[in-house]
Amino acid sequence: MSDTRFTLIGIGLIFAGFIVLGVLGQHHYNLAIQSQQFGECFEYKDGTQIPVDCNVAMQDRNWFFALVIALIGGGIFFLVKGVRGKWDQDVKEKDKVGPDRSFPS
Repeated sequence: MSDTRFTLIGIGLIFAGFIVLGVLGQHHYNLAIQSQQFGECFEYKDGTQIPVDCNVAMQDRNWFFALVIALIGGGIFFLVKGVRGKWDQDVKEKDKVGPDRSFPS
């Protein structure tokens, strides 16, 4: 695969990680505040509050952040792989153009 593709995949994964965190992270953030400040966790559906086990909510939060970190970490891996790639350094002798090259001008 070309280095440009690795770079684009890396940028896409990092972007997806931040989008997932921004869109879905608020719910987990609210449960963390409820757990730390009040010791009781509630979810709100259709205007009613539903008690939730805080330990389960924190476990769900940990899985969510593990997913986000995996997306961003994978993006960083692909981005570094793309940036450190070979790019134009591995041009074959027969494909080089210019003075002192094998390609006739």
